Amino acid sequence: MSEWIAIIILGIIEGITEFLPISSTAHLLIAEHWLPRQSDLFNIVIQSGAVIAVLPLFPERLHQFAFQWRQKSTQDYAFKILTAFVITGGGGLLLVKAGFKLPEELWPIAWAMLLGGIGFLLIEKWLHGKSPKGSVTWSVAVLVGIGQLLAAVFPGASRSGVTILLMLMMGLNRPIATEFSFLVGIPTMLAAGGLKIFQALHHLQPGAAHENWSLVLLGFIVSSLVSFITVKWLLNYIQTHTFIVFGWYRMALAAGIFSLLLLS
Repeated sequence: MSEWIAIIILGIIEGITEFLPISSTAHLLIAEHWLPRQSDLFNIVIQSGAVIAVLPLFPERLHQFAFQWRQKSTQDYAFKILTAFVITGGGGLLLVKAGFKLPEELWPIAWAMLLGGIGFLLIEKWLHGKSPKGSVTWSVAVLVGIGQLLAAVFPGASRSGVTILLMLMMGLNRPIATEFSFLVGIPTMLAAGGLKIFQALHHLQPGAAHENWSLVLLGFIVSSLVSFITVKWLLNYIQTHTFIVFGWYRMALAAGIFSLLLLS
């Protein structure tokens, strides 16, 4: 397979899965078992592209932060995002100092996908017939920060999946939970990505000096375009649909991974 075709496939996978509650990390790790393995720097850059691309999809929030920042409600919402970000960032730095390394085996990914899928089905069943109207409280902000940290430790858990599930359990409706999950995720993932890019280039990690930047740019562009389309679709989808389809998808993928592992 031509390397540029593999790059496009990885960009598409990243763009689709970064914000859907199905774990981009899991899908990239799975894909790399069959596609040419790319550098950590490449994966970080295409993830950043997927994250940056969704900013235009929240024009009201961006306008609010830019031109209505003096309002108490705006400051309150911004500080809640900051709180979740600080909790995740602080915990992440502690994990790095402790020498934590993300496991790349398929077994924990399969279990995380399965448990997350079951979680979505159970929560949606519990929510059936209810009309959640909760808001983003400080408790929610703290829980989201912790949820992001948990998702970072368990590949396959999905950052958006964990945080959305937690907020649904706290009484928020799907659009509110999804928006806050995404808005918290943007600075979280960009900060983590920026730090890793700096470390890779500054300390010249293996392969960084010989990175094919034309292919990196191709992956960045593909993941950005696909992410924009995917998130735009999702924001419309959740207005009238539940997350049940993602629960079934996670369980089906987990079953597929288990089958491959048991047969290999």
